Amino acid sequence: MSEAPPYVDAEAMARLVPMSTAIEAVEAALGTGLDPEKEPPRGVVDVPGGQLLMMPSSTRSYTGVKIATVTPRNAARDLPRVQGVYLLLDGTTHTPVALLDGIALTSLRTPAVSGAAIRHLAVPEAGRLLVFGTGPQAWGHVEAVRAVRPTLAHVDVVARNPERVAAFVERCRDAGLSAAPATPADVATADVVCCCTTAREPLFDSALLPSHATVAAVGSHEPDAREVDEKLLRRGLVVAESHEVAMRECGDIVLATASGAFDMNTLRTLDELVRGEVKLPDGQPRLFKSAGMAWEDLAVAAAVYEGVKAG
Repeated sequence: MSEAPPYVDAEAMARLVPMSTAIEAVEAALGTGLDPEKEPPRGVVDVPGGQLLMMPSSTRSYTGVKIATVTPRNAARDLPRVQGVYLLLDGTTHTPVALLDGIALTSLRTPAVSGAAIRHLAVPEAGRLLVFGTGPQAWGHVEAVRAVRPTLAHVDVVARNPERVAAFVERCRDAGLSAAPATPADVATADVVCCCTTAREPLFDSALLPSHATVAAVGSHEPDAREVDEKLLRRGLVVAESHEVAMRECGDIVLATASGAFDMNTLRTLDELVRGEVKLPDGQPRLFKSAGMAWEDLAVAAAVYEGVKAG
């Protein structure tokens, strides 16, 4: 009987792959000639009380699939809204080589993808970050921005629960950053804004946003939900993971396109950005909209497994 593949939990993942390594893994995957437009779409199956998501991807070295559940009522049960596991297989024999905590993997790869985008979009001297949200994704984005912009000095935090905001502010301070509770209007002083919520309507008035600011919106993969307003898409450079995903899953882009506020022909993609093919506009904000793709999970899961093998 073959030996069971190792299970990598959240603690081990954080030890094996720090945020900077995860960001490098994402960029390296795009450097191999990966074409995000050819990735299979996210499988979504409605199940009682929620959804079952399946996200497969493959390279020459590895094949993998994330199986996740989205259960909105879990908040009332004091359980995670999103749960799941990731199965990593050898790319040639398809033998299972590792099973990973799916929540921890998502909490790492999503900000890592944003970090890869922010590395190329944000002004070099970015020192002020405003985060919408206080969950794992919000903290991951603090880590990601800090990894690509060591100039980061201050974090403003906006969320509905004052106690969670206070705890998040304290966590930032413990990490050596200044931090404070904030309001949506405080985007006016931000260099980088990260939207990490389950909001279905815009979180702030983008007219307040400085012309040099970069926004990362990662909260949804639904075509009828958005975290930023149409004015931002009309005003700034817009980057997404792929045209296909943007048209299918990115409500921020889908809704603005439907109203005529955004021309999909002007959309740039993350791989173009990483390859240096996107000219950054002067005097215009930049938006990175991420819905999450399977190749990103695979890139980070492979980095985790390589860390396991290295001991």
